[in-house]
Amino acid sequence: MRIRLDLAYDGTDFSGWSIQPALRTVQGEVEKGLFRILRHEVRVHVAGRTDAGVHATGQVLHVDVPEEAWARMPGRSDRTPGRAMCERLAAVLPRDIVVTDARAVSDDFDARFSALSRRYRYRIADSIATRSPLRRDVMNHKRPLDAEAMDAAARALIGEHDFLSFCRPREDATTIRTLLSISWERVPLTDGAGHPLADAGLVVAVVEADAFCHHMVRSIVGASVAVGEGRADAAWMAALVATPRRDAAGSAPMFAPHGLTLESVGYPEDDQLAARAQQTRGKRGDTWVRPA
Repeated sequence: MRIRLDLAYDGTDFSGWSIQPALRTVQGEVEKGLFRILRHEVRVHVAGRTDAGVHATGQVLHVDVPEEAWARMPGRSDRTPGRAMCERLAAVLPRDIVVTDARAVSDDFDARFSALSRRYRYRIADSIATRSPLRRDVMNHKRPLDAEAMDAAARALIGEHDFLSFCRPREDATTIRTLLSISWERVPLTDGAGHPLADAGLVVAVVEADAFCHHMVRSIVGASVAVGEGRADAAWMAALVATPRRDAAGSAPMFAPHGLTLESVGYPEDDQLAARAQQTRGKRGDTWVRPA
């Protein structure tokens, strides 16, 4: 049967999501943890593979497990199988990974291909006053940034475009994506009631798309920072997406990974999961033709 797991992790000490020989990865640790509680080897399928150093608070994966293993999971009558799986994983996973939810789903659910959207947040501290040694999800930057200019320039990227200038393309895959929204702001010090905010004083981007190609978010951030420092302008940003290129002159600079967090993945209603997965698989191949 198919199980959906929601998880969070601090990506600082991982060599990315995907299993790599002799390296510590999120997928590797999760699969080892599942083996320890299931006594059965499994392979997990994730909504979005994150780079080394990238964090998540709303990552999603699915895994197929024997029905009898799921049925045995509670161990006692006062626990659901999902709660029991989360508790058992908490006992065997390292402290920088937490599975926050586990539940049985339809076989039509595919963590990657059924997804409608992914949302990321990037945090930058551009002054000494906003730096914290406890925040491993924030990029410390030595130059002050103009968040308003960054926000205005980045809006040129909203919509369906070929994001080749912002991606590391993969063989036989399209770089066309639909950017649903993007915003940059300098977070106020307090809320309306005068209470301090968690990201007070930071320059923060929220980026949401149907999907992202490799390094796309970090390249969008790199281009935005160039505008925020005054080294580029909004017209330059617009030209990157209007004339997609992959060369030194036409590619967006890529920013560091550790300020980036995957916050959420959106899915359709259950009766639309299979159709969405089929549609997404078609778009990701080289046979997909961009709609007029």
